[in-house]
Amino acid sequence: MLMEFQIGSRWVGKNHKPFIIAEMSGNHNQSLERALQIVDAAAAAGVDALKLQTYTADTMTLDIHDGDFYIEDPNSLWKGNSLYHLYQEAYTPWEWHKPIFERAAQHGMLAFSTPFDETAVDFLESLDVPAYKIASFENTDIQLIRKVAATGKPLIISTGMASIAELDETVREARSSGCRNLVLLKCTSTYPAAPDNTNILTLPHMGDLFKCSVGISDHTMGVGVSVAAVALGATVVEKHFTLRRADGGVDSAFSLEPEEMASLVVETERAWLSLGNVSYGATEREKESLKHRRSLYISQTLKKGDILTRDNVKAIRPGLGLPTKYLDQILGRAVSCDVSKGTPLTWEVI
Repeated sequence: MLMEFQIGSRWVGKNHKPFIIAEMSGNHNQSLERALQIVDAAAAAGVDALKLQTYTADTMTLDIHDGDFYIEDPNSLWKGNSLYHLYQEAYTPWEWHKPIFERAAQHGMLAFSTPFDETAVDFLESLDVPAYKIASFENTDIQLIRKVAATGKPLIISTGMASIAELDETVREARSSGCRNLVLLKCTSTYPAAPDNTNILTLPHMGDLFKCSVGISDHTMGVGVSVAAVALGATVVEKHFTLRRADGGVDSAFSLEPEEMASLVVETERAWLSLGNVSYGATEREKESLKHRRSLYISQTLKKGDILTRDNVKAIRPGLGLPTKYLDQILGRAVSCDVSKGTPLTWEVI
């Protein structure tokens, strides 16, 4: 299993800046024009890839509007909807995929999708997508995992709700079916998610356990959780994206706006750059600053034979004299020559 690989022209791995995915989902609000505007805004924000979701209401659920198929959870953004109506509202028409992908390519930005059944995989293969994403709710759909893995393309899987045993089965099936380039995304399947329910300390553990790259599918508000995830080893960051939350839409409430996405791109790269290596002492670029440390200086003009005291020796900046740790050793000793105020104290003048 490769820990560093390419999706299209972009590298994914700890030696490369975080791979940022803007998830459009249903934020196009059933307007292709708006969808293309989202593509443009994502590219302007500097993300690496735009992602869609490929399904229809009929490939997701049954055309039933009560009982198990009706959303009654009072905490759900989609309360009062049937699953079928929700997916009708949120889905991206399949005929839109090609123009959306083409618009992304015009910007030099990657584009791919999350398939929700095997027919969606066949369709996306006809568009030659560079990678696949599996959503949290489908990460135990072994038939879908096998189908996607068999394409041989990089596979990104959200881990929301999955136990270690379930993830182990999913990863084994993906690898045995042909997946060589795998990323597991820590994900909390609540919308929006709360930072205190995100548990990103799982990231390094998950990477060690499954010997693969890890990242985050972040449903929290703002960019703080994603930045922290990068500090813990996330190589991929996925965030839902819209033009303006005030415009509404099925996922708008937990989506970033363009200015926020641009900030995410910048701040996650800064977090990655800051990791560096285990390092003590002055770095190459710090060496010039060593001269600004404190050191021992003559603070009064002295004649040969005068005694060094706390009145005529001070620990001050800059750092061109003896280190301050020698102060106790030199007090009470005589100077060997005339010394003017402001002279760095050295062993030669004692």
